[in-house]
Amino acid sequence: MSTVATRSYQDIRQALLAHEELALIDVREEDPFAQEHPLFTANIPLSKLELEIFARVPLRDTRITVYDDGEGLAHQAAERLVALGYSDVALLDGGLAGWRAAGGELFHDVNVPSKAFGELVESVRHTPSLAAEQVQALLDDKADVVVLDARRFDEYQTMSIPGGISVPGAELVLRVAELAPSPATQVIVNCAGRTRSIIGTQSLVNAGIPNPVAALRNGTIGWTLAGQTLAHGQERRFAEVSDITRANAAQRARNVADRAGVLRLEREALAVWQADTRRTTYLFDVRTPEEYAHGHLPASRSVPGGQLVQETDHVASVRGARIVLVDDDGVRANMSASWLAQMGWQVAVLDGVSAQDFSETGDWQAPHPPLPAVTEIGVEQLDDWLQTPGTVVLDFTTSANYVKRHIPGAHWAIRAQLPQVLEQLPVAERYVLTCGSSLLARFAAVDLQALTQTPVYVLDGGTAQWIAAGKPLESGEKHLAVARTDRYRRPYEGTDNPREAMQGYLDWEFGLIAQLERDGTHGFRVLK
Repeated sequence: MSTVATRSYQDIRQALLAHEELALIDVREEDPFAQEHPLFTANIPLSKLELEIFARVPLRDTRITVYDDGEGLAHQAAERLVALGYSDVALLDGGLAGWRAAGGELFHDVNVPSKAFGELVESVRHTPSLAAEQVQALLDDKADVVVLDARRFDEYQTMSIPGGISVPGAELVLRVAELAPSPATQVIVNCAGRTRSIIGTQSLVNAGIPNPVAALRNGTIGWTLAGQTLAHGQERRFAEVSDITRANAAQRARNVADRAGVLRLEREALAVWQADTRRTTYLFDVRTPEEYAHGHLPASRSVPGGQLVQETDHVASVRGARIVLVDDDGVRANMSASWLAQMGWQVAVLDGVSAQDFSETGDWQAPHPPLPAVTEIGVEQLDDWLQTPGTVVLDFTTSANYVKRHIPGAHWAIRAQLPQVLEQLPVAERYVLTCGSSLLARFAAVDLQALTQTPVYVLDGGTAQWIAAGKPLESGEKHLAVARTDRYRRPYEGTDNPREAMQGYLDWEFGLIAQLERDGTHGFRVLK
């Protein structure tokens, strides 16, 4: 792979400043990526490259630059990308070390562009906030107050403010009038840390709702650091809204989008954009996943608006691309688009859609290359083999899923680390590979067979099929073949994070504005 071209830090920086399309991809696992990376890097681990790249970088002639930190993964990634049909693939000169040596700014954590933008918004707009102690006092006094949790419902269920209601970020402007019908009601918006509460609160302010609004300062982290008790397993969710509420919210949202410079697009113009092979166009449906499954536009991807603003890099991995948003109410797309426009994206809202346009049903399915040919076995065959020694099961699901439940005796593995995995395994007469669905296991099987003369099989339907058959399961970390580097442990997730980690995370967020200034490529502007 020595003939692969390289791009320098200066090449990337110049393209960012010129708003040219590019994909800068870190092919390490999420944890090492989260330790240090350039601002506009997309993390697409080599382990999952085939399953993610087509959705995240849809045009095959996109200017792609891949890197690692000396592990040798970038060369493999470049080879795979070329084999998949990508024609403009280069290695970052010197990898991460080269970026650092050239004076490039490096950022910690994940979803950094969005989080840094949130801090900038608060600094410019002085987004109102209340400390945890102040909010607790309001609740204790049974004041006229409503707490709206702007995170995903599953995050809300894990831990939340007692009495809080789950209203993911893009839903706030649409639903607040019926959750706080009196204009005197104090609205509190929270997340786990800072970003989604800041953006959610400022969304309500920008939309001009009559209520007093404030973010819960530092979210559930701030609540915990104040020594206050969180609730677990709450089920409060928003309800449907009236036509009048929807119409009023749509007008407010459209006004904000217009002020932010959001473009308008009809179906015919969208088709022109999508046919343009010189520019990447993403089409995102920003409604709830349930609404999307019920009916959506062909070729659209389900990305609820609040998470889109929070995790833009996870779905729109080509910086400089065009983004088109769609909903069926004129609220969620306009509000989400208003933020993306301020984050430097060329973004449009699709107008003129009718119920008939939402003609496809079901969940979004990521595009991927043809599945490699492998030898499959069924659940009963594996169960029979496991009754005697000699069969080694490898599970390539996420480590969190593995720890929760897996086939008894299965070893957890990372595909890109198969040579290291093999060193930790017992002698095998055969290997059986699985994951949640068997998709990733199929690609891993080809890699493993190239490394060993031992027969390799794939469990048809993956662990999901094993579970459906009622077979026994186990849990825990007993059989980890490599370290759990597939996911960075977020200090704001879960219920058992050390206080020092939570405070350290807040301190890090407070420093992001200075990092943005040093980097100088962000292109953010905040609506006044």
